[in-house]
Amino acid sequence: MSKKREGIRQTDKEKAVTHAIRIAIYMRLSKTDETMREESNSISMQRILIRKYIASRFTECEVMEYQDDGFSGTNFNRPGVQRLLEDARNEKFDCVVVKDLSRFGRDYMEVGSYLEQIFPFLGIRFISINDHYDSGSVQGNAADLDVNFKNLLYDLYSRDLSQKVKTSLRARKESGLYVSANAPFGYEKAPDDRHMLVICEEEAAVVREIFSLALQGMTSSQTAKKLNLEKVPAPVEFKIRKGTTSRKPKGDKFYWSSSTICSILRNPVYAGDAVYGKTEREQVGGRNVLKTRAEWKVTGNHHAPIIAREDFEKVQESRRKSCKKERRSRHPLIGRAVCGCCRRNLSIKEGLNPYFTCHNRYVTGLGACVGKVNAMFLEQVVLFRLEEYLKGQNLTAEVSQKVKDDLAGKRDELLLDLRQAEWEHDRLKKQHCESCRLYSQGGQTEVMERYIDSIVVFNEEEIEIRWKM
Repeated sequence: MSKKREGIRQTDKEKAVTHAIRIAIYMRLSKTDETMREESNSISMQRILIRKYIASRFTECEVMEYQDDGFSGTNFNRPGVQRLLEDARNEKFDCVVVKDLSRFGRDYMEVGSYLEQIFPFLGIRFISINDHYDSGSVQGNAADLDVNFKNLLYDLYSRDLSQKVKTSLRARKESGLYVSANAPFGYEKAPDDRHMLVICEEEAAVVREIFSLALQGMTSSQTAKKLNLEKVPAPVEFKIRKGTTSRKPKGDKFYWSSSTICSILRNPVYAGDAVYGKTEREQVGGRNVLKTRAEWKVTGNHHAPIIAREDFEKVQESRRKSCKKERRSRHPLIGRAVCGCCRRNLSIKEGLNPYFTCHNRYVTGLGACVGKVNAMFLEQVVLFRLEEYLKGQNLTAEVSQKVKDDLAGKRDELLLDLRQAEWEHDRLKKQHCESCRLYSQGGQTEVMERYIDSIVVFNEEEIEIRWKM
């Protein structure tokens, strides 16, 4: 028997700890566990086991619960475990107890990092009941051979299971089975075979109208506005009626948007094709990576089409001709500023005086989201609020100095831009005076007007730079 297990069994026989201790218990149930109906791994069973263990060893303790229901253990992007780690950094507990190491995580390297480095550094004791592991009783290095070996097995198990699931799904798709969780808008799964798609006539009528309007030359925004004015239910509303989603609208109701129209118009499923392999997960627990359209796997004539293939191709050709690839704005408030009426993310309109606006003003037809806000004004409001917030925070000297240095560096950049703008402004003024002289002597009108326009532009740039400062 290993020294570690002897140490832990001796600890089991010791008298209960008499001092108060703050204990965090963590429980996790993955979707795989739910599918396999492993009752021993359910949240309730984990809670019973852990609390029974705590009651037998600690007389005075404060217990806090953290759980993730339906999350994989292959990474730490889980709300429950993230909250636990945040509270650990804030010293809200002294000990973590789990049913076994696989509940905490299945990534060998990351779990090992927490056991060997992070928790010991924070002074937090870690207990895994079924693995007979207690970092408070292990002599020497916490990462003993037994624990490391089990941790590695959990990691290998996850990778092997992931590969088997991926291979099985690929084989099903290649054989013509539809394996996605939900049917696309316009279709529903056959009552007698959930791997087959059949047309849902009520939804298909809307799809046909969208393609018909596109063939008539109507844009996506115009189509969305027309459907909203006619009070045609959005795709999510059809799902709510079927009971396949419980989503709530950000505003008063769901609306058609140009992005929804675009996704329908470019989806080959409506021509009878099944497409899969649009994304690929490079590693277990990693993010899905988008693949190029040339790498997609397409099964032609997979199901009954809603749109004739000729019409579908006409729409695609029309979209290719009218499509202009716009540069995506990198403004820091993109994705953070929302409309006060419908709660939709605001979009920015670039130009000499950029401003934020709600895209719903173009598609709802209800006249609600009609306002717009100057981008520079919004930046100043956000910066003012941030300054007020930071004044009330107990920032460390290091963080405070870094913020000051960053602001000083930004100010130096703006000063340089301002000097360049002023220099260019003066140069154009001189050219303007020369243009006026030439004009008075019968010179070309276009020359002077061109210089006047240039001065106006640089006036705007100078104002913008001074505003930012």
